[in-house]
Amino acid sequence: MDTGNHFSSDVAFSRSVKEIQERKGSRKSYARVEERGGWATAITPELKDFIEKQISIFMATANKQCQPYIQHRGGPPGFLRVINETTLGFADYVGNRQYITQGNLVDNDKAQLFLIDYGSRSRVKIWGTASVVEGDAALLEQLMPKGYQARPEQVILFNVEAWDANCPQHIPLRFEADEVLKAVEARDARITELEAEIATLKAAAAPGTIVSLEGFKT
Repeated sequence: MDTGNHFSSDVAFSRSVKEIQERKGSRKSYARVEERGGWATAITPELKDFIEKQISIFMATANKQCQPYIQHRGGPPGFLRVINETTLGFADYVGNRQYITQGNLVDNDKAQLFLIDYGSRSRVKIWGTASVVEGDAALLEQLMPKGYQARPEQVILFNVEAWDANCPQHIPLRFEADEVLKAVEARDARITELEAEIATLKAAAAPGTIVSLEGFKT
């Protein structure tokens, strides 16, 4: 399987992975991706827009024994910041103080970010390396969301090596509670407006007149 060429997608497609792809019949399609250069290695404007809309992400690391760990991080839209076309960063808030991710990164700086947006049924996987920055007050202030009620402790920087977007298959369609609330409030406001208009029409009609609502637009 090793042709001697190296592609950005090799960050995930190891020799063993490619052998399985060959055995199960998907290698040719991924080889065509490799012929075009593999996965993207820089953050495009479209990816930047997707990243900075996220309010919830997952970050994977592994320790010296290769034991993986998945950490959830969240915040207001934009808490995960695009610093430049190959660097992401976010303020790491004080939590349960286990420091598993930080310890793993001391031993092994390889990391992955998994971003999923249920409303648009989209997901993006980002491979790279990560590091923890302590004691940089200016960087922490730059990355801390304004007005967000959390206590920042340090910064995590993520250097992008490759990224890939998945198809929406099997992603459930879900909406954030505040999005649903805004939609319900808009609906209720429109209902109130229509009820007021109907009441006005009824009040203006002569007694015994049947008020026609034909052509009345909702």
